[in-house]
Amino acid sequence: MSSSERMSSPPPPKQYGVTKPISMAGPTEADMQRNRELEKFLVEAGLYESKEEDAKREQVLGRMRQIAKDWVKELTRLRGYSDQMVEDANALIFTFGSYRLGVHGPGADIDALCVGPSYVSREEDFFFILHNILAEMEEVTELQPVLDAHVPVMKFKFDGLSIDLLYASISRLVVPEDLDISDMSVLNDVDEPTVRSLNGCRVADQILKLVPNVEHFCTTLRCLKFWAKRRGVYSNVTGFLGGVNWALLVARVCQLYPNAVPSMLVSRFFRVYTMWRWPNPVMLCAIDEAELGFSVWDPRKNRRDKTHHMPIITPAYPCMNSSYNVSTSTLRVMMDQFQYGNTICEEVELNKAQWSALFEPYLFFESYRNYLQVDIVAANADDLLAWKGWVESRLRQLTLMIERDTYGKLQCHPYPHEYVDTSKPCAHCAFFMGLQRKPGEVVQEGQQFDIRGSVEEFKLSINMYMFWKPGMEICVSHIRRKQIPPYVFPEGYKRTRHPRLASQQRSSENGNEYQTGSGLKRKKDPESVDQDGPEKRQSISPQKQDSLSPDHLAPSSVRSGTGSNVEPVIPDKRVLNQEIAEGGDVSNSSVITSVTSEVGSCEDVGNESVAGSSEGNNGSVEGSNNLVSSQSDSCDADSQSLLENRHLDGNGAFQDGVHEELELNAGLGSVLQSTSGIDSETVVQKPVMSRLSLTSTA
Repeated sequence: MSSSERMSSPPPPKQYGVTKPISMAGPTEADMQRNRELEKFLVEAGLYESKEEDAKREQVLGRMRQIAKDWVKELTRLRGYSDQMVEDANALIFTFGSYRLGVHGPGADIDALCVGPSYVSREEDFFFILHNILAEMEEVTELQPVLDAHVPVMKFKFDGLSIDLLYASISRLVVPEDLDISDMSVLNDVDEPTVRSLNGCRVADQILKLVPNVEHFCTTLRCLKFWAKRRGVYSNVTGFLGGVNWALLVARVCQLYPNAVPSMLVSRFFRVYTMWRWPNPVMLCAIDEAELGFSVWDPRKNRRDKTHHMPIITPAYPCMNSSYNVSTSTLRVMMDQFQYGNTICEEVELNKAQWSALFEPYLFFESYRNYLQVDIVAANADDLLAWKGWVESRLRQLTLMIERDTYGKLQCHPYPHEYVDTSKPCAHCAFFMGLQRKPGEVVQEGQQFDIRGSVEEFKLSINMYMFWKPGMEICVSHIRRKQIPPYVFPEGYKRTRHPRLASQQRSSENGNEYQTGSGLKRKKDPESVDQDGPEKRQSISPQKQDSLSPDHLAPSSVRSGTGSNVEPVIPDKRVLNQEIAEGGDVSNSSVITSVTSEVGSCEDVGNESVAGSSEGNNGSVEGSNNLVSSQSDSCDADSQSLLENRHLDGNGAFQDGVHEELELNAGLGSVLQSTSGIDSETVVQKPVMSRLSLTSTA
């Protein structure tokens, strides 16, 4: 090649992230039209805050900044520092989360971090002195310090705006006004809780630096957060994904399609993550291993990191897995919803559906035949607020315990929404979990899952609450679909199924029996048959099911059992006779601690789309979540399995997707080899033997 030819050749495309982009293509006219329609939908859905509301946020943050400065100056004076030190004393307020990323909506809370000097402590000065200052202010309500959280936080409302305030004491006597919180020096000589507190702001700043187009990123993230809430998969505490997790997933797609507009990015989001081979990690940049002594995510060195099902790695040092709460069951649910989103986006690109179809709410109470109902009561509203927060933070433990004790064969779907029965005189709320056996499991006649021990263990852990007060009670019950209390439905009664949504669901009948508290069994009475019937329903995505590799899919159907031996649930009289906070029976259901939950007779939406690793992973999660054995597919990217994939171009025509998917999965393989070193031999561990056995009856 001549020198003139070398000079005229175009420069290689800029690489964002750890791999090359999948496509540098920009939008077509059809893409731009769909983008205008999407943005119009988001505005009409009320996802944007008014100018007045935005101005109020700025005013509240301004007040908080002044309060923090005055607090530090007063502490500096009381501790005998010089007048010059008192004058220079300073504290800064940084924001992170949705507000920092520019994707907050009306009523959203503000995640904020207060950075103070080395002599102002978290335990005494922040959670005691500043707490008392805030408690005396008329603008502050619902003040709730949470000292024992993974990231200690003070929650409150300031002039009606919800604020989650963290504190970090850095190793400086004076905090400069121009402090760069992204600089590594702020981590010198600080403890782990301070690092975690600082990481929220540092991660938000890095995300905005690592995406090719901030405006497109924000619109796409706003859209997908709304989608996740509508589909019931937005909740870090329950085992799904929270705000930072969704931001990282969206940012990675923006890196893979740097010139795409939001309508394209939404579609590519579902395409990419429907096919993602978990537990391959999602990373925006290479993992930084600075020599400051903090642990970073590395499955080669840290055994717990090998058990993570859905690693989404933060880009700021120390790099951590932000999604360690995800379990086998919640990963399955999210993969189902990714498949649902992918199907709708394909229809939108073919002009067969509108964007509103993507955001149809998930009909959780029409998706299963069996549920766990967790009722929480307290003497008053203030006690309920604290008690509910404690129970909700432990709900994922119940999911893990059931997975462990049934060897992953009974799957739980915790729904991240609370319901209140306003007819009860006591302070009350309830959470629900859908139950179903693992799709594809061969179930013998009369097979049972005994989860009484799991529930008792869960209740025992709940009752260890350090701040328990009289009146704080919890009741876990097993209910059938027809027993769902009416207060969970917006109109107070069960809605008639929409034809389209009904076609997305399928039932999986089998011949199981229930074991009652007395150990008696009887055949199912014809009158007790669920009125919805065992009719079969179509898959939500026949096209994508055909196109994806078998490695990425769970069994495409669940065979219907032939038996109908079902034992109705019989409650424990001792529990039912106990009234809860003068509110009578918590539900019309039995108490699960005295019965055995059925395995079959349950249905779910879109179970065809579970990724290969989610079928095999029965692993545990961070810390005390090590309840389940780890078992996963090899993380080596199998690009050959993607050769049959075909995708849509911007004009709605099908195109061969071989090049894009080979690029994606080849990148995954190289990233994983260089960063985590996971392989099938190191990941697969021997099952943990449970103290509860799986029983069956003839």
